[in-house]
Amino acid sequence: MRYLAGTLLGSLVASLALYGCEAPTSATTFTPAQAQQAQVVELGVVETVRPVTIQPGPTGVGAVSGAALGGIAAGSNIGRGSGSVAAGIGGAVLGGMAGNAVESRVTRRAGLEIGVRLDSGQLISVTQDADQQFFPGDRVRVLAGPNSVRVTR
Repeated sequence: MRYLAGTLLGSLVASLALYGCEAPTSATTFTPAQAQQAQVVELGVVETVRPVTIQPGPTGVGAVSGAALGGIAAGSNIGRGSGSVAAGIGGAVLGGMAGNAVESRVTRRAGLEIGVRLDSGQLISVTQDADQQFFPGDRVRVLAGPNSVRVTR
């Protein structure tokens, strides 16, 4: 039973690690689908920069894995018969809540909301990973592709 619990925990960690591989919202990281794609480039000046948190929505991986691990751990270690079933259900509920919280913390990352006044006069806002620093007054390029927009130097 401990082997099964260890396997489930390993699966949770691997699932969350793979979930972190979603399409980047970075100025410097591109997915294979974004490589070798034409992008429209506009020039502009940074007007505002605001730190934000990029929080992907829950996938359910954390909750399901936590519930399975909690149910197995509690059900196999507490009581016998109906007591074991009740412990398993309680462990699953608590494990699911804990797994959801862990997934939320693991997938959260720092981002920037960058307000750019394009040379055309249009004001746009782009939110992306905080992998480059931008300051008001910086001259920047805005790259717009089929599925992404990013601000770069």
